[in-house]
Amino acid sequence: MDWGFPRWRGYESAREAAQVRLCDRYGCTEPGDCPAPKSPSSPERWYFCQKHAAEYNAGWDYFAGLTAEEAAAREHKERQTHEGYHESAHYGWAGSGDGSRSRDELRALEALGLDPDADFDAVRKAWRTKAKEVHPDVRPGDAEAAKAFQTYQLAYEVLRAAEERREWRG
Repeated sequence: MDWGFPRWRGYESAREAAQVRLCDRYGCTEPGDCPAPKSPSSPERWYFCQKHAAEYNAGWDYFAGLTAEEAAAREHKERQTHEGYHESAHYGWAGSGDGSRSRDELRALEALGLDPDADFDAVRKAWRTKAKEVHPDVRPGDAEAAKAFQTYQLAYEVLRAAEERREWRG
């Protein structure tokens, strides 16, 4: 009763078997609907179930075997698209695993020597400890200490502002 319009048919009207790709992990019988790259810059993909994709991605290091300069050059090259336009940060790979932290927050956490999932109490404690060590009143005239203090101060400000935004959103 579709009068020749196939889209009006119900979802289960076809008689042929639906094609389901299985997870590429040996022995897994779940559908493999999560693509994962086989190697950097390769179009070939593994297709895992969600559980095995998470397991695979946990150990994935896109910049393995590269120096810091080579990794930065590759990241810059891949962020840049045609004619100088840049890819939106919204489409980039997430940093903290759950996507709740921005790249600036992750850099600030790294400057304070904390894990990406550290809570704000740990941030405050690490900031106080590190800032006391290099405070200009404690080490007057030390340019390195002053620079480190500014780094810690800026990292704390970034993380404090992010925490306030999270509390405000509720």
